[in-house]
Amino acid sequence: MSAPVETVSRDATVSDAATKMRDDEINALIVTTSTPSIITSTDILDAVAGGRDTSEMDVTELMTEDVETVPPELQVDEAAAMMTNFGIKHLPVVERGDYVGMISSTDIAAQVS
Repeated sequence: MSAPVETVSRDATVSDAATKMRDDEINALIVTTSTPSIITSTDILDAVAGGRDTSEMDVTELMTEDVETVPPELQVDEAAAMMTNFGIKHLPVVERGDYVGMISSTDIAAQVS
């Protein structure tokens, strides 16, 4: 798990999110919304490759809402199974309603190797 969790405001632009990901060398950000939401580098790449102008686009146009979250005590094999079943690469870790970390497929690969 990576901690602390990096976030971006729902009012941020996609460019802001991409810059933060690049600067922090990460591939996903929690979007501060009432429901668990995330924007990933893949979301941004897909939009750009699809010819969309992301220069002034808000993150809310690309983010995924109502994402799966997990508790900190989740076992590695359970996290890997969730990622496989849902076809995702990131799981926000939530404890008592607060984001405390992020599990990525890279974290899983490092743990099992």
